[in-house]
Amino acid sequence: MECVTGFGGFFFRSENPEGLASWYRDMLGINLVPTAADQTPWMAQGGPTVFAPFAADTDYFAADKAFMLNFRVEHLDKMAAQLEDAGVTVKMVGDMPGIGRFAHLTDPEGTPIELWEPVQD
Repeated sequence: MECVTGFGGFFFRSENPEGLASWYRDMLGINLVPTAADQTPWMAQGGPTVFAPFAADTDYFAADKAFMLNFRVEHLDKMAAQLEDAGVTVKMVGDMPGIGRFAHLTDPEGTPIELWEPVQD
């Protein structure tokens, strides 16, 4: 069976696409979508990617949103401090033994984001 080889992109509607793209660039380091051949898209580092449908009534993330973004980070405490210094509220949500540590925040349009620091082998 053929299988996908990685996560190629996430496309979603926004009230302010340019402003939101800039927020993701400035807060999380995600390059803007290239508009020319000499520009580089965001290059995710290799690692685990979880694809997990949740129950429709989950309270793990915002009840009014159909999805939550999860980004791997190397240093959760440093990333959280950087975001808080920029005025973003970050809630540390604990750790799962053998899996890693987690924090939650939202983008300017209320999209739930989870930061994940995987357990280092």
